[in-house]
Amino acid sequence: MRSPVRGRSPVRGRSPVRVLSPIDGEEASDNTPLLQGAPQAEAAPVCCSARYNLAVLAFFGFFVLYALRVNLSVALVDMVDSNTTLADNRTSKECAEHSASNKVLHNQMGKRYQWDAETQGWILGSFFYGYIITQIPGGYIASKVGGKLLLGFGILGTSIFTLFTPIAADFGVGALIVLRALEGLGEGVTFPAMHGMWSSWAPPLERSKLLSISYAGAQLGTVISLPLSGIICFYMNWTYVFYLFGIVGIIWFALWMWLVSDSPETHKSISHSEKEYILSSLKNQLSSQKTVPWIPMLKSLPLWAIVVAHFSYNWSFYTLLTLLPTYMKEILRFNVQENGILSAVPYFGCWLCMILSGQAADHLRAKWNFSTVCVRRIFSLIGMIGPAVFLVAAGFIGCDYSLAVAFLTISTTLGGFCASGFSINHLDIAPSYAGILLGITNTFATIPGMVGPVIAKSLTPENTIREWQTVFCIAAAINVFGAIFFTLFAKGEVQNWALSDHHGHRN
Repeated sequence: MRSPVRGRSPVRGRSPVRVLSPIDGEEASDNTPLLQGAPQAEAAPVCCSARYNLAVLAFFGFFVLYALRVNLSVALVDMVDSNTTLADNRTSKECAEHSASNKVLHNQMGKRYQWDAETQGWILGSFFYGYIITQIPGGYIASKVGGKLLLGFGILGTSIFTLFTPIAADFGVGALIVLRALEGLGEGVTFPAMHGMWSSWAPPLERSKLLSISYAGAQLGTVISLPLSGIICFYMNWTYVFYLFGIVGIIWFALWMWLVSDSPETHKSISHSEKEYILSSLKNQLSSQKTVPWIPMLKSLPLWAIVVAHFSYNWSFYTLLTLLPTYMKEILRFNVQENGILSAVPYFGCWLCMILSGQAADHLRAKWNFSTVCVRRIFSLIGMIGPAVFLVAAGFIGCDYSLAVAFLTISTTLGGFCASGFSINHLDIAPSYAGILLGITNTFATIPGMVGPVIAKSLTPENTIREWQTVFCIAAAINVFGAIFFTLFAKGEVQNWALSDHHGHRN
């Protein structure tokens, strides 16, 4: 369906009235893709639609994915002989004991291993060595064969490997490290594959909603799996943590293969009106090139703006994900039971923020004529500078437990705005290659998960509040730099190199 404005599609046509965005008046061509008065496919209903069914199934997929990722950090407490960990006790005495030091009982049925703190660090970190390898290959394969099989088998493989965790632990540390690296290989393809699928499924004015729903499963998976793993360890034993989540992953795989298709054209039960709506909204955005334009892609400054933002955000995210329980236990001195619940609270806030910010972002674009790049910049600024401010504040309030928990929760919650910021900007600048772009940016963004906690540990040899202030300030400074860089160089329109005819929708 053609637009009367220069023969462009409704997706990227200009409004007859030039509307300037609040941030980037010079980039007004990137306003809401809907034309005023132009013929276009009517938006298909949301309820029971194929695209929202895909978002919900993806939500549960990423829920399982993150449950599989973080369950070891909880189970490891019961896997390790307590006499071994006593020698590595680094609890600070700066803050008073937060609550009565009642001894928390643990299930003693599971087998115990003599692993010191360094060995445990290698076990937990080995996941990322596999995860970083399959990012770019995952995006490339998804662009060739589709994301359905890649995402499905990525989670299936991770689930099966998880079932073998108790056996690998019996074989020794080396076997467990290799197994965790293999799980990382499986999970590494998932986000690029999902981005690749959304390039065919997400209408431009629904991208924020659909992607925030699907990826929010990761946060809820963290929220629920942390305390649930602790409960399973307590009432059963640590082996059942891996058996339960592994089986859930296999069940999800069966539903995914049965209900999902790579594109609207191949979906068996999609309505004609929804198919027409999706296809017409994406017209003239997708490339028919058979080869990937690697050189122009890697020279693209908007891509590197996403890389810098993604790396910066993940520095804070992974620092908190891996070290927040340690900070609460060794500095604020919460007991183990309180720690498990409070460590999950910030990620519940992030999950809620992701869902709401996705709705808000698309509302600003569709109803208020905000340009795509304006929305991406605003949400990235809030989602990166906001957390930086509260992260620093959390380090400077001393032993005020309630304020520390509140500030860390607000910091992580505000990070949810990035789900509608730089996190989905790949689809704005090159929908045909979104999976590959995410593979590139996530490769760089995985590095903080590998080195951030190690650097944080080296900066806190005495485990004092002042040392932790340094850790938080470094993470905050990196976050602010990433936000500024993205704001300066991000774009919101399809780039020339991402279109087969190289006639992009330029400013």
